[in-house]
Amino acid sequence: MALSKIDVANMLTGATPVANGGTAATTLAAAGLDKRPNAKSLIINGSMAVAQRGTSFADVGDGVYTLDRFETQKNNDGAVTVTQEALTSGNAYNAGFRTALKCDVTTADGTLATTQRFQIQQIIEGQDLQSLKFGTANAEKLTLAFWVKATKTGTHIVRLFLYDDDRSVSASYTVSSSNTWEHKVLNFPADTTGVIDNDNGAGMQVSWFMGAGASFQSGTLATTWGSNTTANDAVGQVNGLDSTSNNFHLTGIQLEVGEFSSTTLPPFQHESFDENFERCIRYHYEKLVGTNIHGYEYAGSSDYIGTIHFPKLMRATPTVDAAQNSYSYGSIGTISNEGFTIAKGSNGCYAQRYTATAEL
Repeated sequence: MALSKIDVANMLTGATPVANGGTAATTLAAAGLDKRPNAKSLIINGSMAVAQRGTSFADVGDGVYTLDRFETQKNNDGAVTVTQEALTSGNAYNAGFRTALKCDVTTADGTLATTQRFQIQQIIEGQDLQSLKFGTANAEKLTLAFWVKATKTGTHIVRLFLYDDDRSVSASYTVSSSNTWEHKVLNFPADTTGVIDNDNGAGMQVSWFMGAGASFQSGTLATTWGSNTTANDAVGQVNGLDSTSNNFHLTGIQLEVGEFSSTTLPPFQHESFDENFERCIRYHYEKLVGTNIHGYEYAGSSDYIGTIHFPKLMRATPTVDAAQNSYSYGSIGTISNEGFTIAKGSNGCYAQRYTATAEL
């Protein structure tokens, strides 16, 4: 079989080579490859595979991290249990996903008060969003794709929010079949006005509403970027909290730079567990150390200092909790995004486990 030829015109236009005897070029855009300045999806742990904190969280509160990088926002009279769900069948399973984030309503809230809501969200660092070029004439559009399974059919809302200048945009999608995995692809416009600071702070929040009161629905859905108006955030959102039979599941989340359809969307990048874990531990890390952290004699005294290095730089100086055994202990000393010290007397430095958190 003869090979396709590569000519100068193809190299300059970005079109793929025309096969010998062919009459039309296939562009990179048609193959879903015309834009992907980010090496990976901007969402971390979109496959829901990493769950350092545990696999079940009963009656989650407001601002609680469950599966790695995913946080709950909760203000209602009901209760939701979040779990890491093992998938064994269904469309998402057939697409290669083996785990999902599941929200199970255990106490219903049939009528949400004005300011009540429940949502699942991930916050992305500002410096990881610079390829969007927001605030310039060359600002990029965004595409959010995900697998969802919900008991409650009808309109659901996803909202993007910029922290640095209080701007937001929302998009709606429809759950057509109850308790069935469906793949959704949402397009968001470019923001030539918005600002995302180039730093390690909170840049953008991506939120999936499960329920929202009138304060979030009394206006017109904000389908273009603008100053955040709460009334425009979740217009049309069904109440997924109104029955203990209701569940809401997410997996296969990818946030891509550029505008894609279901046919041109770049494929989900299935990382190894190790690659996924490496991205997560920039924000949260739990480690079983053992009992004796090796220390050294400090300044000629009988005091010892043990030093622990994180496996990679954390986003910022973390909050560290070093669990102690019943025999001895150490007091936490200097903490940085590289590691921390534990000081102890002449018996050495002891800690059984430590947790370091530098979430956004």
